[in-house]
Amino acid sequence: MTTIRNAPRIATIATAAAAVALLTACGSMMPQASTFSQASLPAPIQVPSGHKVAWETVGSGDITYECRDKAGAAGQTEWVFVGPDAMLKDRAGKQVGRYYGPPATWEANDGSKLTATQLAVAPAGQGNLPYQLVKANPAMGSGALVGVTHIQRVALKGGVAPADKPCTMATKGQKSVVKYQADYIFWKAM
Repeated sequence: MTTIRNAPRIATIATAAAAVALLTACGSMMPQASTFSQASLPAPIQVPSGHKVAWETVGSGDITYECRDKAGAAGQTEWVFVGPDAMLKDRAGKQVGRYYGPPATWEANDGSKLTATQLAVAPAGQGNLPYQLVKANPAMGSGALVGVTHIQRVALKGGVAPADKPCTMATKGQKSVVKYQADYIFWKAM
């Protein structure tokens, strides 16, 4: 009969253990405290004061270029940016969204997504796309991207137009895909 007498106590312990497990799981889904600092970034791409980091992601994927006529220069051609296609991961390496275009679109796994307007760029080193600051348009859907005001592209590796493939009248219309990686830092007003 000891088992029946201890049943309420065992149920209470089991309920408490389940609650602790649930809180631990929920806590691991919360964004971790940001360690990102924009202090070393060029001034034109720094987010104005009054904002805080809401989400940090690492984007890796492809940038597509197409060999086209050079604007305003008859008979000349150049590689023209067509669009990105990248996976967004959190700092732990878990996929949390996508970045694609045109138009340039950031989409979280929760279905929220947004586009943005470029405010500034700054050089990020030979062979790398430039740093970039964009002003976010209102997010579509509900989720992580709601309330985002700015996005910075930082920590760049690669992504520039191909230097090893000629873009000539003979190759006009051809596309080239280049690998790249960048951190995308999402900001919200405080």
